[in-house]
Amino acid sequence: MKFIDEATIKLFAGDGGNGVATFRREKYEPMGGPNGGDGGHGGSIYLEADRNINTLVDYRYTRSFRAQRGENGRGSDCYGAGGEDMVLRVPVGTVICDKASAQTLVDLAEHGQRALLAKGGKGGLGNIHFKSSTNRSPRQCTKGEPGEEIELYLELKVLADVGLLGMPNAGKSTFIRSVSAAKPKVADYPFTTLHPNLGVVRVDTNRSFVIADIPGLIEGAAEGAGLGHQFLRHLARTRLLLHIVDLAPFDEAVDPVAEAKAIVEELRKYDEALYNKPRWLILNKVDMLENSAEKVAEFVKAYGWQGKCFAISAINGAGCKELVYAIMEHIEAVNAEIREQEEAEQARLAAEKLAYKEAKLKQAE
Repeated sequence: MKFIDEATIKLFAGDGGNGVATFRREKYEPMGGPNGGDGGHGGSIYLEADRNINTLVDYRYTRSFRAQRGENGRGSDCYGAGGEDMVLRVPVGTVICDKASAQTLVDLAEHGQRALLAKGGKGGLGNIHFKSSTNRSPRQCTKGEPGEEIELYLELKVLADVGLLGMPNAGKSTFIRSVSAAKPKVADYPFTTLHPNLGVVRVDTNRSFVIADIPGLIEGAAEGAGLGHQFLRHLARTRLLLHIVDLAPFDEAVDPVAEAKAIVEELRKYDEALYNKPRWLILNKVDMLENSAEKVAEFVKAYGWQGKCFAISAINGAGCKELVYAIMEHIEAVNAEIREQEEAEQARLAAEKLAYKEAKLKQAE
């Protein structure tokens, strides 16, 4: 299936049905009262996150969606049937924006989360609503309200704990194949990976994290070189970035230090928040070096790196186990910190609510 991570769609909610003006006419009731029913409400359109979908390809070619219109009212107090609601399913992690204003409307980050994007119109009123003691045969009725119309921009940001960053052919896909069950395509030419791949890394029975492999970034991506920045959005939700560097490039004229600095500069140009995320340096293909420890030390010194650094060989798994355990510990620490912040926020809100109630009681006294 083709991977599509953005789409533009138009939604048309159903119009409300019209009310009618009719009167009761039977054999012995030639001048009966009003009995016109109301029109039914129009169908609304919802978007729902579904974990069984992983691409927006369904919305790339079908771009217009129209919900069912409400039925008109009829005589004999018959109300029109309401239009059926429409539910459009999108991948978990889809961000929905208003195309006209570029405002973010909702972020569907959890399975089953649903958002109302276009509300159906109300049904019109029949003439039974206009009868009174002075107007026994009303001929007024109202038309149904039109449904809402909106043009949306859908953008998929994959949900992953760890993101891989690096030049083409640095070994990102080989690494994700080594530590997870994911099997992305691997070859000895640049841009083998053309769309993001996700892999679940299981450390223990109940300990795992999701890792995202995106197409390689090259110098000048900000100006559209290579595949540009179009896939960097998939790293926005990650909690840790792994900057994978090829220490043994095919071309001896290539300087790994210069390439590593160029990648970081492209990241800064794209998004300052992404640039400031925790980032570890992963030096790959050490199995192809004779004095690997010496080469690693030279690279770290030339690069001026002060953070965490791991030397691995993705193809034979050397150093990958230690790296995976370190990543798991980092993610668990981040999760614990987030839980503490949420609990502190809940406690603060509860204290404010209690203080407000006490102040109200004192005012009442």
